[in-house]
Amino acid sequence: MKSLKRPGVLTGLLVGLMLTLAITVIFYVGWKVLGLPFVPFDIFDWMTRVLPGQVIASGIDAMVKVIRSLNLGPTATTAKLAEQGMAVGGMLFAGAIVGAIFFAVERALHGRNASVAGPVFGLAAGIPIMLLSLHLNKAPEIPPWISAIWILLVFLAWGVAIARANQRLFATAHITEDSAEQALVKRIDRRRFLVRLGGATALITVTGAMVGRLSRTGARQSAVQRESLWSSNHPLPNADAEVKSVPGTRPEFTPLERHYRIDINTTPPTIDESQWRLKIKGLMEKPLELTLNEIRSYEPMHQFITLACISNPVGGDLIGTTRWTGVSLQKLLPTWQLRPNATHLKIHGADGFYEVVSLETIKADERVMLAYAWDGVPLLAEHGFPLRIYVPNTYGMKLPKWIESIEAIDHWEPGYWVTRGWDKAAQMKATSVIDTVGVNMNIVGADARTVVPIGGIAHAGSRGISKVEVQVDDGPWQEAALRKPLSKLTWVIWRYEWPFQRGKHTFTVRCFDGTGAMQSPIPTPMEPDGAAGLHSKTQMF
Repeated sequence: MKSLKRPGVLTGLLVGLMLTLAITVIFYVGWKVLGLPFVPFDIFDWMTRVLPGQVIASGIDAMVKVIRSLNLGPTATTAKLAEQGMAVGGMLFAGAIVGAIFFAVERALHGRNASVAGPVFGLAAGIPIMLLSLHLNKAPEIPPWISAIWILLVFLAWGVAIARANQRLFATAHITEDSAEQALVKRIDRRRFLVRLGGATALITVTGAMVGRLSRTGARQSAVQRESLWSSNHPLPNADAEVKSVPGTRPEFTPLERHYRIDINTTPPTIDESQWRLKIKGLMEKPLELTLNEIRSYEPMHQFITLACISNPVGGDLIGTTRWTGVSLQKLLPTWQLRPNATHLKIHGADGFYEVVSLETIKADERVMLAYAWDGVPLLAEHGFPLRIYVPNTYGMKLPKWIESIEAIDHWEPGYWVTRGWDKAAQMKATSVIDTVGVNMNIVGADARTVVPIGGIAHAGSRGISKVEVQVDDGPWQEAALRKPLSKLTWVIWRYEWPFQRGKHTFTVRCFDGTGAMQSPIPTPMEPDGAAGLHSKTQMF
């Protein structure tokens, strides 16, 4: 008896990859069209929650460095796309490995029981993935039992398909010695089968991409109409400020579509406002539930605020300013009837994120608020709809979004990122950035000399900015002009007019907060308490 080489590990890798790509597309279409779980994202989100904090921090740092060094676009958007790409890539890699293992086992068993082993492999993968997906995925319009059946059926079909492929390829491996011509036919048949499998996978992929593009998004939220924005109908409070931004400086008021998004999810939780209730529980006389309309009925607070991510590198773009609307927690506390031994509020988000805020902080600062709108419109799903918290002078790592419950407790607890090694306080550091050096904007200064405008931003949380200075090469520090800020909680736009000199020059900036303290010139990494150091730019004139 003479035989063709039995299908083995490499063939299994290829088959596993193609079939996993096919079910990934099927999951994608189900997510886009019906709001069903997209399994690759759920697996990735689960991994980011169970991996050690140092691993996650190192990954974030590396990703930000690559994005900035290669100038791949806005850090937040590019990082989120990279996470989603890694999620899909990880799914394909795992599927290819399982395919290789299946083919290796069946080769050792001479192809016996493949029809049984395939479904077993599929369910062995599908059941734990189904459980973690139900734990993580927030899609209230889809009953959990439908999501569970959907995931199990897709993985069962994947197992059956990989078994059928193995049987088909294994059947071509046995021929008699006298059938050389048949051997050639069988080899061609095996190749033809793999080509057809690849073609079918490609067709499914293209069709799925087209369906997904034409369908509604996972967030199911229409784009905000620009004419409905507060900023489209009102001047900024400092519109008449004497100092003007240098062209090329980032917008003083960040457009909503450019506001950074950093969170622990590949896709945001989907929350139905009609079903949502803010649950208030713990150390209080009687648990409460508030609808979003009930929260909106309180006297609204409007604040111009600059938010920043603790992962923002020196000179980075993980920072933004807009007008937030919400209700002061100071006004809500008296209606909650907290018990005397309550000292902190533990705030839970729908995505599993949580943080603790002291009642002392809330009682001392009326600006601590639950925000439900920005720039005059409800929060977008990607940015925390229906409710998020703001605490002045605090990095975003301690500000939960998609809030679903607040629990009164009698002690402090470490929040989500604190348990993973990040700073307990996460207080904003003073920072200053050179956004632009006006190489082609030479102007005539007050003394009739040609000057080059240089501009950027400075920020120190709620402490404000008292002074910004610019150094050219190794020369003395020169004070820049400051534009009146939107509020005491926002960044400050600065401007410096440098007397033009030909050659290559390095510009460095530093700032002083409202107390007169200078920002730290010592470079430090973002982890655990935020990046520090001076920002500089080198330019040839």
